Amino acid sequence: MLKLFQSIFGGNEQPGRYPESLIEMAIERAVDGTDPRLRAVPAYRKRLREPVIHAIDHVVALVELLPAPLLAASSEFSRDPRLKALFVSPEHMREVFGNDPQLSEFRDTNNGPGNGLTALLLAERKEKQTFGMEVAGDTVRRDVAQMTVSFTHHRLIDLSANEAETRRMLRHRAFDHLISIALSHISDAKSERVELKHRHELLKGKLKVLQKGGWSFDDKAGEHADPATLQREFDDIEGQLAALSIDDTTLNWQLDTLSKVLQEAEQQFWAENIDLYLDRMNIRRPAGDADAQLVNFKELHNVLGQNMVMLFVSISPDELPKRKSFAENADRCLAELGLSGQR
Repeated sequence: MLKLFQSIFGGNEQPGRYPESLIEMAIERAVDGTDPRLRAVPAYRKRLREPVIHAIDHVVALVELLPAPLLAASSEFSRDPRLKALFVSPEHMREVFGNDPQLSEFRDTNNGPGNGLTALLLAERKEKQTFGMEVAGDTVRRDVAQMTVSFTHHRLIDLSANEAETRRMLRHRAFDHLISIALSHISDAKSERVELKHRHELLKGKLKVLQKGGWSFDDKAGEHADPATLQREFDDIEGQLAALSIDDTTLNWQLDTLSKVLQEAEQQFWAENIDLYLDRMNIRRPAGDADAQLVNFKELHNVLGQNMVMLFVSISPDELPKRKSFAENADRCLAELGLSGQR
């Protein structure tokens, strides 16, 4: 039975030098993440072995691309153009961190003093053409076409107390994400047969559970995800799928689809550098413009058309809002219910 939150990575993986146990676990996780009945296909392990190793190579290299974590602190805000582009102000940055559900959950389960945390910060980049004013010498030009860059849906993922653990979690998430892409292709297959239509609907439900369980980099990942509830949902869907009949032709096609996604990991899920020349209002300027500052990001993309900017960060406890006491939280809840002063 697939355990949604169990990682197959140990933390010391080097490209091309993986223990046999990792390869075997990765093969079985890929099968469980798509369709456990792929085990009925002759030599399924042999057919998946090289694609799985290739996919592991890719996700290990992908995480290695991340530089050392940037200290996301007020003291660094004015010095680092990436923080200035992502956030309006240091106060905005602290507000985003304070409202992040993953960070709140991490703090709830890690009550020790600690020295802060590391995480991958994700945000969606949007560009919009607007019209504004521009000063050229002593002349003010109006209604000048401008391209404004904004960053929305900030979120933190794979939080931990140290960099090595966050990198391990990211390798795990990236590998699972490739499996979820394969499942997306399989569940999108069209069929006129009633039983296959029902099967594809169940597969779509399975994909949603996997995404909520952290098999994704989008904003569904870990969203209000209670592990026990998600595992029950997953097991229920797996039980319904197991009760449906499936022919050898379909199983072989599914195995080929999974193998193809893993073998072509670089075309399915990748990162690229983007250079933006922005002024202090996040308006794009030509390179060399006196008001422009170069902002370099790494941006994640997948074959499904999703993309997001990423920044590996460390966060000091001093940058986090003070945790409210139980009494303060109780007073706030009572106030919202209009019951304050009645205790």
